[in-house]
Parts: sequence; C-alpha cells; structure tokens
Amino acid sequence: MPHELTELKINTVTKPRGDPAEQLVADVCVVGAGISGLSAAVEARRMGRSVVLADALPVLGGQCVNSLIGLFCGVFGNGPEYRRLTRGIFDQMFADLGATGDIHYNRSHTITVGYDEVVLGRWIENLVRSLGIQVVLGASVLGVEGDGDGRLRATTLATRHGQVRVQAEGFVDASGDASLTWEAGLPCRVPERTVWGSQQIRLENLREEYRPEPAELVARVDEKADEYGLVRRDGLAFFFPGRNTAVMNMTHVEAPLDAVRAAQAQLEGRAQADRVVEFLRREFPGAFGEAKVRSYGFPGRRQTRWIAAVHQLSVDEVRSGTPFDDAVARTAWPIELHDRIEGYVWEVFDADHVHYVPLRSLIPVGAHNLVAAGRCVDGDAAALSSVRVMGPCAAMGFGAAHALDLAAGGSVQSVNAAELRERVRDNVDG
Repeated sequence: MPHELTELKINTVTKPRGDPAEQLVADVCVVGAGISGLSAAVEARRMGRSVVLADALPVLGGQCVNSLIGLFCGVFGNGPEYRRLTRGIFDQMFADLGATGDIHYNRSHTITVGYDEVVLGRWIENLVRSLGIQVVLGASVLGVEGDGDGRLRATTLATRHGQVRVQAEGFVDASGDASLTWEAGLPCRVPERTVWGSQQIRLENLREEYRPEPAELVARVDEKADEYGLVRRDGLAFFFPGRNTAVMNMTHVEAPLDAVRAAQAQLEGRAQADRVVEFLRREFPGAFGEAKVRSYGFPGRRQTRWIAAVHQLSVDEVRSGTPFDDAVARTAWPIELHDRIEGYVWEVFDADHVHYVPLRSLIPVGAHNLVAAGRCVDGDAAALSSVRVMGPCAAMGFGAAHALDLAAGGSVQSVNAAELRERVRDNVDG
C-alpha cells in the first residue's frame, strides 16, 4: 500500500577543511581480505584481539571469491595418501559448504577442492560479521606512519568515502602486492620479467557429459592457438559436477603495478577470455556449443611484488623439503611458475613430499610489528610459485596472527619458535 508523501528536507554542504580522516583503533590491522588476510583476521579475533580488516576491493574474499579461481590448491598432500596439510579456517568452511553441496573434491596427483564462489563469498561475509571484525572496503593504502625503527603505528587508507586512519599495535600485510610494506618504505622484491596472471571466467549452459579430457583440450589449444588469437598455449577447465558450469583458466594477462597499465591489462584479459569462448564453442560444440559467460572474474595475479624478508625461501629448500624450527605453513603443491606467456613450469613432487614456509620469510627486513602473509611473502620466483596457493596462504595468515600475539608488543623477530610451533602444530606437524 503506497505511503503518503512527506516533506524531505535537502541540505547544502561543502567539504570540511583539512580533509579529516575517520579514526579507527585496533589491536591488529590486516590489509587484504583474501584467504590469507581473512585467516589472520579470524584467528586474531578468536584470540580476543580487536581487528580491522581492509581490502582494496569493495567486497571481501580477495582472489578466492572475486577472481573466480574456483579451486583451493595446496591444502592436501600428494596421493595415494592425500594427507590434510592445512586446517584452521578450512575446517568449518569445508564442513558448511559440504553440507550444502557447494564444494567437491578432485583427486589427481593431489586433492584440489572446487567450490561455488558465490556461496563462499556469503560464508566469508557471515563469518566476519559474526566475529565483530571491523571492515573497511574499497580501501587502498595511502600512507604508513612509523617510528623509523621498523615499528608501524598507523596506516591511512583511501576510499571513495574519504580517508580512514587505522592505528594498531600489529599489522599483517596480506595485500598480495606487499602494498603495506612498500608504503612503509621497507625493501621489496619484483621479478625481472612478468609473471603472468589470468582472466578467469565462469561458463554456464554447458553439457558436462561431453567435456573434453584435459590432454585433448591442451592439444587442441596448441594446434589452434594462432587461428583464434589465443595467447596461452594450454589451459584448464574446472567443471562443477552436476551443475553444467565450469571455471576456465586459459589466459595469460600482464599484472602491472601502475594504475593505467593495470586497467589496460584488465580489458585485454577480458578480450583474451572472449577469444577463448569462441574457441571452445567452435572446437568442442558438444560441451561448449551453447556456453554463456556467467561472470568475468577480477584480474587474477600470481606474483607481482613481494617483501624482502629476514629469510628468502629458496627453490632448493622447496625441492628438498627443508624443515624449519619456525615453520608456519606447509604444502606439497608443485613449482608452478608462469613466467612465459605461452605456458608455465609444472614440477610435481613425490608422493611423500612436503615443503615448509618459515616465519622468517613472513617478516620484512627491519620490521618488528609487521608480518606478511600470502603471495607477498619472500621466496625466489620458483619457490614462491609453489607456496602462493590457498592452502599455505591460509596457514601463513594463521601463523602471522599468532606471531603478533606472541610478540606481545615486542618484536616478531624475537618470537619463541617452540611456542609458535605449538600454536601452529596442526598446520606443520599434524
């Protein structure tokens, strides 16, 4: 029933002088709300800490939700045993999404976990809301305040609604591009050439019973790439069983750190994806003849800029499974380096292989209350390519929260390794 029109007064305003920022104070400030930042924020909050969680996107979930990655990788070890290597945030997530049929397990050399990104996004939002984590979205790091001795005091974030200043005792850089570390003036690393990202798309209206085998898809891409203008000479289709949808990972897109080129790369990535769809419709009409793009993900980034840490994880340490007293994460994921436009390195490990990430690779050189987590931790290019997937990234976030808690206002570089190991035991020893 319509309501009666009432008077609605309109005020005329101007921007206040001085451009004052909103002021927030917390025990822990986490920059980046992907799986690593989310894991850090949730664990810190469960330890009773007040938490601010900020992300440059207007929504939570980072790449695992918004880039349409479609798979959790690196959570399990290799077959035939398929050991569970990471717990923490995945325990309840897998249970809840499993109960509604919104995840599925793929067995190959390891187990990867496919999921419905829409359902996962809402699960994350509900979790963050239930824990009372304070959220700032659409927020890019504008500046960092510190004492000049490696101790951060506050960060200022730029949002469409104005600036927000967050003062905290401890900080987690889970930004993916080491943006907090970079703005703090601490040393970072960049690769000498592009490590290619991806433009993922989710296709619907497929016929799963006619899906091509992975080897057949790759062979046809390699044969027909020039005809269709495909840049990457291989590709992957991640079908969700019973729903006739799939996430396609068949592009290689630049991942620049400057604003204008990043925008251009996003447009180019979507053009690449459109050419992929044309290829699939024509070459595999049984499965993809009526395919429609349900959604284009945000640009997926693999390795762009990362911290220079107290210890740089090496490919030799990855290959040998070097143990560390201060290990916070482990995985058996292959070396997966996308440093060539036409394809990528894929070096799979033996059945019983596990490699580790030490806390020292999460601590920027000279930092005392800043810990990184996720794909911006320190490793050489090949080592980082094997630990930047979601399983170990979540474990790193979990470990970062506990390292700050154990530091208790002191330096994360002086955390007792034995105490830390006990806290993260399920992610490194279990």
